[in-house]
Amino acid sequence: MPEPQNIDASLDASPAQGLMRYLPIDRLTRTAVQWFNQWFSVNEAQVAEILETVRTALPTTEALLIGKPQAGKSSIVRGLTGVSAEIVGQGFRPHTQHTQRYAYPSDDLPLLIFTDTVGLGDVNQNTQTLIQELAGDLEQKSRARVLVLTVKINDFAIDTLRQIAQDLRRQYAEIPCLLAVTCLHEVYPAEAIDHPPYPPDYEAINRAFTELQQAFTGLYDRAILLDFTLEEDGYTPVFYGLETLRNALADLLPEAEARAIHQLLDEGIGGQLGNLYRDVGRHYISAFAIMAAAIAAVPLPLATMPVLTALQVSMVGLLGKLYGQTLTPSQAGGVVSAIAGGFLAQAIGRELIKFIPGFGSVIAASWATAYTWALGEAACVYFGDLLGGKKPDPQRIQAVMKEAFATAKDRFKG
Repeated sequence: MPEPQNIDASLDASPAQGLMRYLPIDRLTRTAVQWFNQWFSVNEAQVAEILETVRTALPTTEALLIGKPQAGKSSIVRGLTGVSAEIVGQGFRPHTQHTQRYAYPSDDLPLLIFTDTVGLGDVNQNTQTLIQELAGDLEQKSRARVLVLTVKINDFAIDTLRQIAQDLRRQYAEIPCLLAVTCLHEVYPAEAIDHPPYPPDYEAINRAFTELQQAFTGLYDRAILLDFTLEEDGYTPVFYGLETLRNALADLLPEAEARAIHQLLDEGIGGQLGNLYRDVGRHYISAFAIMAAAIAAVPLPLATMPVLTALQVSMVGLLGKLYGQTLTPSQAGGVVSAIAGGFLAQAIGRELIKFIPGFGSVIAASWATAYTWALGEAACVYFGDLLGGKKPDPQRIQAVMKEAFATAKDRFKG
C-alpha cells in the first residue's frame, strides 16, 4: 500500500503569503507567521497535552447498554455513530470482567462512550459482580450518563435484567433510564415484507410492548420501540425508530450532550455516496466538527488555533486509520499542512473577528466548524487516492475542499 505523501506545493499559496493578506498589523503578522511555522512542526507532546485538556471539556455522554446478547445493543451503537458493524465490533475493548467499552469517535476525544454488558443471561454469570461493575461506572460524575435497557420484543425471560435495573435504580435514581424494545420484525405478521410507518401498529407488537412496560414499571423514564437491522436484511429504513431514539435521549440528557447527539444524527451528514469509506468517514468528521465548534467559541483571539490544530491532527490520524494508513501525529500534521495551507492562513486571520464584541466568537465557531468539515472531506479524498494506489491529485483535493467549505459554511452558520 502506498505510504502517506506530501501533496505538491502548488496545492495552495504559502501560509505566510496568506497571512500577509489577512493581518493588517505588521508586527502581529510576523508573530503569527512565526507561530504558524513553529506549530506545524507538530510537537507530539504538546498535541497530547492539548487533547487531554480538550477531553475534559467535551460534552461526553456515557450510555450503559444492559441486555442479553443479540438484543440489539451493538445495533444501537451503529445507529448513533453511523459506523459499520465491523468497525463497532473492532472498537469494543474489555473494560471489566463483565463489560466492554467503545469510545466514539476516538478514545482520546470521545463524544459518546458505550459500556456493553457481556454474557448477560449466562447461568454462570455473577449478577452481583456485574451490578458492582456497573455501579463503579455510574459513580463517575465527570460526564452525562444514561442507562439503556435493551430487550427483544419476544423475550420475556427478563428476571436477571429486571434485578439489575432494580438495584441500579435504587442506588442511582437520578440517572435516567431508557427501555429500548428491539427486533420488532421478528413478530411482524406473515404478510409484512417491510417496516410499516413508525410507530408500528400490529397487535402482537402492541401487546408485547405493553407487557414489557408493565414488567419494568418504575424502572425506566422512557420506553421506545426500535428495529435496527443490517442492509442485507432488506428492511427500510435500516435504523427504524432512530429519530425516536434521538429525541428520547435528548429529553433525558443535559442540554449540551443532547445538542451534540442531535448534531451527530443530522440527516444531512451521511448521505449515501456509493463509497463505504467516505460515508463512514463523514460520521467521524461530523463528530470532530462538533468539537471544533465548542472549542472555537472561546472568545480569545489566536488562543484557540493550537487547540483546533491538535483536534484536526487527531481527526486526520483517525481518518487515515479508517483507510488503512497508520500515521503518527507528526505525519498527520504534515498531511493537514499539505492539504490546507491556504485555509489555515485564513483561519488565523478569521480569529481576529473575535475582537468584535458580541458576534466574533459565534462567527469564529461557525467558521472553524466548516473548516474542520472541509478538511475532513479533503482528507478522505487524499487517503482514498492512496488506498487506490494513486498519487493524491492536488487539483482535485483543492476543488473538494473549496466546495465542501462553501457548503459547510451555509450549513453550520447557526
